[in-house]
Amino acid sequence: MKAELGDFQTPPALVAEILNCLSKSNKYWERVLEPTCGEGNFISGLLALDKPPKEIQGIELEKEHFQATKSIYQNADSTRVVIQQAKIFDLDFRQSLKWSTEGNLLVIGNPPWVTNSQLGSLGSSNLPIKTNFKGLKGIEALTGSSNFDITEYIWIKLIKELVFEKPTIALLCKTSVARKVLQFAFDTQLKISNASIRLIDAKKWFKASVSACLFCLDVGADEPNYQVNVYSNLSASEPESTIGIIDNKLVADVKAYRKSAFLNGKSSLTWRQGLKHDAASVMELTCISEGVFQNKFKEIVNIESDYIYPLLKSTDLFHGKIEPKRGVIVTQKKIGEDTYILQQSAPRLWQYLKSHSEKFNQRKSSIYKNKPPFSIFGIGDYSFSLYKVAISGLHKQPRFRIVHPINNRPVMLDDTCYFISCDSIEEAILLGCLFNSEVCLDFIKSITFLDAKRPITKKLLQSINLDALLNSIPQKQLIKQATSEYQRFKAYSDKKIGWLSTLKLLSKNISTASESVRCSSQSNNRQLTLNL
Repeated sequence: MKAELGDFQTPPALVAEILNCLSKSNKYWERVLEPTCGEGNFISGLLALDKPPKEIQGIELEKEHFQATKSIYQNADSTRVVIQQAKIFDLDFRQSLKWSTEGNLLVIGNPPWVTNSQLGSLGSSNLPIKTNFKGLKGIEALTGSSNFDITEYIWIKLIKELVFEKPTIALLCKTSVARKVLQFAFDTQLKISNASIRLIDAKKWFKASVSACLFCLDVGADEPNYQVNVYSNLSASEPESTIGIIDNKLVADVKAYRKSAFLNGKSSLTWRQGLKHDAASVMELTCISEGVFQNKFKEIVNIESDYIYPLLKSTDLFHGKIEPKRGVIVTQKKIGEDTYILQQSAPRLWQYLKSHSEKFNQRKSSIYKNKPPFSIFGIGDYSFSLYKVAISGLHKQPRFRIVHPINNRPVMLDDTCYFISCDSIEEAILLGCLFNSEVCLDFIKSITFLDAKRPITKKLLQSINLDALLNSIPQKQLIKQATSEYQRFKAYSDKKIGWLSTLKLLSKNISTASESVRCSSQSNNRQLTLNL
């Protein structure tokens, strides 16, 4: 693989399987376009068919690949083959392709499996013109959502520019890319239909540890359809599931989602992400004995103890290890707070941070620009709540955990975790029981893509309608479960348990917050109407 171009050449055996798979549609494509043809393995496979296309056009940037592909079709008799040496991002497919043949068009190939930021870090010029082509706003554009796979850009370019040709497009790509293309197509109402995902073994074919597929769809449909049948392999005759856009959101299992769709909405309580500092070697500490901490350089960290808090990470949450052995340095109480006050309030901490200022200067994220030195994010009053309900964002199996204070100190979570702050252990227990209920977990599983780098996200959690969830579970069942759970945490309760009153208070808080969410939504809608 040539890292700069994200260049995985498709083995001829896989090309043969893909062409055999496509042939089962009983559709003949007179014309074929390969937008990144590499060494020409797809073109070779197409020319070897019993009934090859009448015309093939290919595009390739790299000189060696271009020359290799040209040598393949020198003796092609019945098929016209044209290869352009060009950067795909410089072409407009509405004008750059001069077809001499009419008929059905197939776009096939294996575009680069690499992101724009990876190419940029390598100094590559093989990039599209830098634009916010997804229309991202604010923090999304700053914190990584604006990073995209090159294949995703190519997909969208092909759909938009070839819509009047009504092609079938079948490209190898990461399954995450296929989902992003589907979501973008829905959001922008691109005319696609008959979509399918057929999983391939990327480890076998490309030695790549990533979930990948042949993503195939038709463009230019009079009635767009944003559901996708998912097949376990290229030869499977029946789909194992269907993903699609339901209620304006992308779901992992349409059938399962319909059973719990009543939970889809807006959470009346706010989910928070844990601390973000991007300096773990300095900020995250290990407790080696009571009150003694060391950093990842094995240095003993002698600073004011008031600035060290217990820390849980996603692995701790998933495995239920809620008695942390780690600590984290917290330099601010809220985002943007002046850190220069630490020179007086915590001089040892200030000197420690200054001695490792190089690590902070190496932080690449733009969110730290023009912020006080040693700034952190994901910090606020909610971070210092003694009780929380939390979940790992990195694990496939959703497990909500109750987090309690350690030595009367609130426990912090890192930025791979999400949590809701609670006023009491009783409230945390009730919320934990609600989120760990079968109906809630089924809902989460129906909208969770297990191959995603972060299967659980704040957006997903914020879509759980707590009002509907609370009303779906019988009160007696919830109280019975909470009472059982309480036995593990009663040491953290300073009052005689009264589940009914606690439940009523929680219900009231959820209802009040839900009403606030509805009013805010209505207000935004009215404002939008006025603006229009």
